Parts: sequence; structure tokens; C-alpha cells
Amino acid sequence: MDWFTSDAYGVSRLVFQRGLAALYFVAFLGAALQFRALIGERGMLPVPRYVERVPFRRAPSVFQLHYSDRFFACCAWTGCAVAVALLAGADGLLPLWGAMALWLVPWALYLSIVNVGQTWYGFGWESLLLEVGFLAVFLGNDDVAPPVLVLFLLRWVLFRVEFGAGLIKMRGDACWRELTCLHFHHETQPMPGPLSWFFHHLPKPLHRVEVAANHVTQLAVPFLLFTPQPVATGAACLMIVTQLWLVLSGNFAWLNWITIVLAVSAVDFSAWHTPTRYAPAPLWYEVLVIAVSAGLLALSYRPVRNLLSRRQVMNRSFDPLHLVNAYGAFGSVSRVRQEIVIEGTADARPRADSAWLAYEFKGKPGDVRRWPRQFAPYHLRLDWLMWFAALSPAYARTWFGPLVERLLDEDRDTLRLLRRSPFPPGSPPTHIRARLYRYRYTTWRELRETGACWERTYVREFLPPTKLAGPAQRP
Repeated sequence: MDWFTSDAYGVSRLVFQRGLAALYFVAFLGAALQFRALIGERGMLPVPRYVERVPFRRAPSVFQLHYSDRFFACCAWTGCAVAVALLAGADGLLPLWGAMALWLVPWALYLSIVNVGQTWYGFGWESLLLEVGFLAVFLGNDDVAPPVLVLFLLRWVLFRVEFGAGLIKMRGDACWRELTCLHFHHETQPMPGPLSWFFHHLPKPLHRVEVAANHVTQLAVPFLLFTPQPVATGAACLMIVTQLWLVLSGNFAWLNWITIVLAVSAVDFSAWHTPTRYAPAPLWYEVLVIAVSAGLLALSYRPVRNLLSRRQVMNRSFDPLHLVNAYGAFGSVSRVRQEIVIEGTADARPRADSAWLAYEFKGKPGDVRRWPRQFAPYHLRLDWLMWFAALSPAYARTWFGPLVERLLDEDRDTLRLLRRSPFPPGSPPTHIRARLYRYRYTTWRELRETGACWERTYVREFLPPTKLAGPAQRP
């Protein structure tokens, strides 16, 4: 090892790179399968309209230069193919410069998608994947040992993810300080998983222990990442265990998994594996890594200022390339779960006795007897936005109307985002309405008696019965 590289982290780099490649694949697969209904030419928030009003400097993307659904699909599937190649170790078969170029491809493609994805891509883990993916470009391959500077920057990202989440909790909601947030969280989180019902019904004293342990992991343990080994490895392992606990308790897309991958990069495997001896790093590579590292540290000024601010914000990108970002999650926790149920009727004119049939989504709660499924790390974007819409109609102002139009028009791509349409092909509803319900988990007794994991109560009308004014018009 020399001053620039560390032989001891060869295994850490390998596991990190393969894990990141797998997450790239999941991200591109979701884009390929969902984009047409969301941001396609005939989508709810079409990319062509967006790029007309947003200049390239604010949202750098290949789709600023050209957009068609076919071109987008080509980019998304290319991203999948490159991710599979990286997962299989193709970067190890190339010279150093070739490996770096290969890692740059998925980053550039996914940046292009995120920067035109609008509301559908406004999640913190999009920026996190891009920030981590950019660092992966400079992590090297089998030719050289991992650069110490890049390893440090990966820990710096992990620190900001965890510490930022810890601070936003302490500042954002009294229940975190009172250790009571988990009395509600598993029931009201955006998309419950198959075990969330059981997590919710754990004893309340255990919930308080969970919250206290979370505070330790997010507010104290991150500082240990910058201590000598094996302390840093212990800190990373604690974070991995915490993230696996979150994986079991809910569906948070790839947020938990990319945090795990980041933590792996801080683990020293040399106690179990003899470090590989690498060739010295070429001068051009050292100069490039030093320059990039210096630039990223300079850009870190804004996230650090945000961490120290009493007005800390979550999941904020400070530059259009998403190079250094602010992170955080669940600064406040909802006490009550509300869900929007979309229903349609075939009656030409809705009456009090009309039969209204509900559309079923893949991930979000609907049918009270349907047990939640595990989807993470895959991201069901429409389901997540439906959760936000139930919190406030303002979250749905730009896309909910177009969603209803496409359901009335029996749009094939939109229906593919759903689990089930209650109307047979060729017979779309004449009217659609949306109603807001309060959902709560059933008790053990109610579950045994009814077989339902949810109980729901009508709250109010979210959208009155609506029909198409005329033949469907698409952008």
C-alpha cells in the first residue's frame, strides 16, 4: 500500500461495486417498465413538455437533445444491460480507463432520467444513487487498489445519510424525542411490507427501545466511521444491521439497500482475507482522483450548512448533477393513515345505488383483506405518490387529473401500473370517483375473526364522479 491506495479494501470494493450494479439494474428496470404512463409522450407528465420549459443547464439530460418513447426505452434497457455487465465483473476485464468509462455510462444515463423525471423521481434515493454512482467511477478496478480518498468520500456520504436522518428526526417531530414514533410509523409508513403488521403489534416498550437504538445508530455511530479499524468496521456493521431491520419492516425502494452497500465499503475484510497486492496507481489516475475529491469536498459546503441549520431540509440536491446532496427521512411521522381509493362505474349517469368498483394497486393498501407484499428494492412510483396525495391534494395537483383521464380512456400503459382493473378489456368505466378512507391495522382478534389485516373508515370525497368531456386528447 502507498499513501494513495489501500490494499486492505479490495474485497470491500468488490462487494460494494457488485451491490451498486445490482441496484442500478433495479433502478433502470423500474424506469423501463413504468416510464410510458408516467413521463412518456402520452404520459401524465410528458418529458417533451418538461424540456420545453426547463433549460439544459438546470436539468442536464440526453433527453434535452432528443426525446421519443423508443429512445427512452433504449436508454433504460441499455442501463439494465450495462448494470448486468458490471454485476458480472466486466469492469475487471477492462483496463483502468475502460472500467471507469463503463461505470460512467449508467451514471450518465440515470442522471438523464432523473433530471426529466419530475415528481415521479423526486425521492432522496435517486440523488443518493447518483452521488454514490459518481464516486464508483473513480474507485478503480482489479488493476489498482481502492483510492483512500474515494473510500473516505463514500464514508462521508454514509455519514450524511445517517446523521442527516438522525438530526431531521430530532428536529422534526416530538415523538422521536419522546421515543413514541414507532407507535404509529409501521402503520402509517408509505408502503407497508408483509411483516409491518407484526412490527406494529410489538410491545410499546420494545418500540421505545427501537427508537432509542435508532438515535444511537444515526447520531453517534456515524462519527466512528472515521476512526481506526476495527472500530470503523464495527460502526458500519451496526448500520447494516439497522438497515436490515428496516428492510424487514417496510418497503423503502432501494434506500436501505444502498445504505447497506455504502456501509460495506467501510468494512475491513483483511482479518478474513489476505489483502491482494496491486500495481502502483498511474499518475494520471492519482491526479484525476485528487482533483475530483477536492471538488466534491468543496461542494460539501452546502450539505454541511444544511446539517447545522435549524431549518434543515431533507433530500435536497444542490447541483443539477446530484454530486453532493442532503439526505434525511421521516422528519415527521403521521399518526393516522389515509388512503385514496379510486372507483369506477359503468352507469351512464351515477345514482345513489350505482355499483362502484375499486381499482387495486400493486403495493399501496386497498382491499382490507389483501396482505401487503414485498417490493423493495423495486420502486412502485405511482403507489408512493398516491400515499403523498392522501396526505395533501397539493402533492397530486399535476398528475392526479391525468391519471383519472387515462383510467377513463382505458390507457394500457397506465393500467399496467395497477394490480387489477375491475373493468373487462374494452369496457372502461363511464365515471370515476376517488374517496378518502382512514386505514388502521386490525388487532390480533380482528385478524382471526375476519381475516382482514386492515380496517377502514370513510373520511370524505377526494374527487367527485368525473367523466371524459369528449374523445381523449393526448399530448
